[in-house]
Amino acid sequence: MYNRERLLELIHQHAIRFGDFTLASGQKATYYLDCRQLTLDGEAANLIADGIIHAIGDQLPDAVGGMAIGADPITAAVITRAWQLGKPIKGFIVRKEAKGHGTGQQVEGPVTTGQTALMVEDVITTGGSSLKAIAHAREHGLTVERLIAIVDRGEHSAEVFAEVGVKFEALFHVSEVTDGKGT
Repeated sequence: MYNRERLLELIHQHAIRFGDFTLASGQKATYYLDCRQLTLDGEAANLIADGIIHAIGDQLPDAVGGMAIGADPITAAVITRAWQLGKPIKGFIVRKEAKGHGTGQQVEGPVTTGQTALMVEDVITTGGSSLKAIAHAREHGLTVERLIAIVDRGEHSAEVFAEVGVKFEALFHVSEVTDGKGT
């Protein structure tokens, strides 16, 4: 099912670039991980979904989602792959801002108060956007206790999320995808 080695190969081939970059967190880096090159590719998206489903194990949440736009293709891949495996999970999207029209919701999707939710993310550096997404999902009434990212490039990610009662894990640590190159 989950071919971790193939996913790592695809990360090396398509998602990592070396140079001088400014990250969303404002930090400077000598490499950039563009996981959209993976999450918007059929093969890689399925491998990511398989990796997340493998990490979930038998403790299926009611729903999976995260902050738009980065988490959207991950969510779509996970709910599709889970359904194909006979493990139905609903999906949801957390908007950066509540809609100014319609229902004005910040969390969209077929989820209801009290359901368990797994948050997903492409790359974690400081965790800022994921912490916001977790807060909004909880405000919506979801029970969020876990977050899975494709790549953890942070130094203290597990501790950051533990402070808000969320278990954090990643399919890869940044040292695996950079082969020790870059900062």
